[in-house]
Amino acid sequence: MPEIMKFTVSDSIAGYVVSYDEDENSFVLRTTDGRDFTAYVTSTTSGSVVRNFGEDYQDVSGEFGDMLYPGRYLFAYGIYYPEHGGHRFEAKQILIPGRPGREYVFEDASWWVSQVRAVADFYLRGQFPDGNYDWRNYRTKLTLAGTHTPDYVAPDFRQETDTISRLVYGLATAYLLTGQDRFLDAAERGTEYLRENVRGVREDEGVVFWFHGVDISPNGQRKILASEFGDDLDAIPMYEQIYALAGPTQTYRITGDPRILDDIDKTVALFDRFFRDPDRGGYFSHLEPVSLDPRSPKLGHNRARKNWNSVGDHAPAYLINALLATGRKDLEDFLAATGETIVGQFPDYHHSPFVQERFREDWSHDQHYKWQQDRAVVGHNLKIAWNLTRINNVRPNDAYVALADKIAEIMPAVGSDQQRGGWYDTMERTLQPGQKWHRFVWHDRKAWWQQEQAILAYLILAGTRGNENHLRLGREAASFYNAMFLDHDDGGIYFNVLANGLPYLLGNERLKGSHSMSGYHSTELCYLAAVYTNLLINEQPMLFYFKPKPSSFPDGILRVAPDLLPPGRVKLSNVWIDDVPYTDFDKEKMTVRLPEGKQVRVRVRLVSATSELDSQYEHRDDGDYRLTLIGAIPSKRVDHLRADLELALRAKARRLVLLVAELESLCEEAINELLVFRSKVKLEQQVVIVGANEKVRRAFASADSSNGGEFIHLERE
Repeated sequence: MPEIMKFTVSDSIAGYVVSYDEDENSFVLRTTDGRDFTAYVTSTTSGSVVRNFGEDYQDVSGEFGDMLYPGRYLFAYGIYYPEHGGHRFEAKQILIPGRPGREYVFEDASWWVSQVRAVADFYLRGQFPDGNYDWRNYRTKLTLAGTHTPDYVAPDFRQETDTISRLVYGLATAYLLTGQDRFLDAAERGTEYLRENVRGVREDEGVVFWFHGVDISPNGQRKILASEFGDDLDAIPMYEQIYALAGPTQTYRITGDPRILDDIDKTVALFDRFFRDPDRGGYFSHLEPVSLDPRSPKLGHNRARKNWNSVGDHAPAYLINALLATGRKDLEDFLAATGETIVGQFPDYHHSPFVQERFREDWSHDQHYKWQQDRAVVGHNLKIAWNLTRINNVRPNDAYVALADKIAEIMPAVGSDQQRGGWYDTMERTLQPGQKWHRFVWHDRKAWWQQEQAILAYLILAGTRGNENHLRLGREAASFYNAMFLDHDDGGIYFNVLANGLPYLLGNERLKGSHSMSGYHSTELCYLAAVYTNLLINEQPMLFYFKPKPSSFPDGILRVAPDLLPPGRVKLSNVWIDDVPYTDFDKEKMTVRLPEGKQVRVRVRLVSATSELDSQYEHRDDGDYRLTLIGAIPSKRVDHLRADLELALRAKARRLVLLVAELESLCEEAINELLVFRSKVKLEQQVVIVGANEKVRRAFASADSSNGGEFIHLERE
């Protein structure tokens, strides 16, 4: 029998620890699909914990006995040696996404918020190194280190509309999560730049269209209407019009600038008048730029075609965000129509486990289109599951649920790497005779945006319907992304990694800014992963920031729902306007009635409507920081308490007042957390407990007797 492999090879394994043998210095690792591998630890094996941007390297090389416990998920990179009739795997690097008691570091309430700040700052530094957010200086390409590439430093260069809009989206998103003005300042200037330089208006027809880009030179500039990319050459592709709205729409959610809403409405009018197929449904993918005819023979291979982008990309790029900002039924109807088209036309399960993505006018399958042929983009399948779940939360439809669940069930076996973790890029949709594995189209690398689709799809499914398998898959995907895609040397997110997780740094995939990458997917991931993890899965509160203009939202109502979430699961707990508590809001509808006639800074706190613990806080002018705890604090809510106490520590207040009259009970871990908190408070600060019931008083009394009585107890103030 011939030898299959008689040489060493390095590779990685992702899985869950089954057992650890201290004598053999080995552990058994079980992959996500249930296969067991034995990995050996050597004298030179290193171990570390997954870290976020700005965090120090966390070495655990001397702690394997404590870290390699059953159920722990990890990545082991090592070498296979062909010995003893098989292969011995010796791990050289072990990367662990958590610590005991903190299984997944990215589920900390602040993880994704910190990450979006770092990603947004990376792009601000790269595009505007002088701190002046002049978008004329924007360049499509950024190097690995985040600087302009030599070909784009030249006096003559081209700016692409979509990449500007995507970065504007990322900056606006960073503001929503952090409230830091530099992000909104840059986003608003970017939105204005788009409106002034690449927006076209046909006043007589009531439509807005967006140019492909603009050529910049010292002597002036020239607008480019038709696309100059190979697949879309000399046409107006729908996806470029869609993504031109991504950044301005996200900015509109914050500011309510009526000019942006007018652009959104008139661009949607363009879609309705020229791209929509009123007879067979859906939207054409391209227009001929002179006649605006989707059936023009001049379009060649794009004549009378429809695809995933022309139908499905409306929802995530701008439509859901426009609906969140306005609450308008016409936008909701549009959204539901896209969902109905997807479930009606895209499934093709008698032919392939992947959806069909390209169509002719009559919805017959186009399986001969240029590069795509009969091929699948893994992320588009996952994007369908993610967005149908969102749409179902506002327009319930059993067909949406069925297709989302089917995709979630099928995809891991055909689209994910069940040996190493992560999700693949493009696959052949069908097996040829004798094949057992769907073939990769070009390579087995893994792109950053495909990981995003997997994370968001499985997290929203887990948060919406409580499926533990979906939660497991979401955590595995988030582990791979945070372990492999964060560039801790130069900043930013890698475009692609090899199958084993090592970064792939050749050609365009070496870049951090390109036609394909401009801060959109990485910030969208941070925003929605934070929303789904904190509000739906772990039921922890979140803060969001807005800055409406004096004449902003048409009805004077600021809508602060962070996404299309299951009804009744999240509510508005607190509102501050210009840092002063404000009470004119509807907690169930998550709306704020704005003061008239002035620009204000709005901070809101959203909480789970189903959590046992609710909390509210106020930093008063008299120097008191008041934290109100309501309900109960079982073990699973200690993280919620910890986050609240960390805010209190950062407040630097004269006195920290815990109002517990409505707190029914708290567990021992919560008491311990409060004791840790007390030990971190400055000596001159008082910590006052007000209104404790008998049960809570006894818990504190026990802690006080063993820890020196450091809390001040009052029945009332």
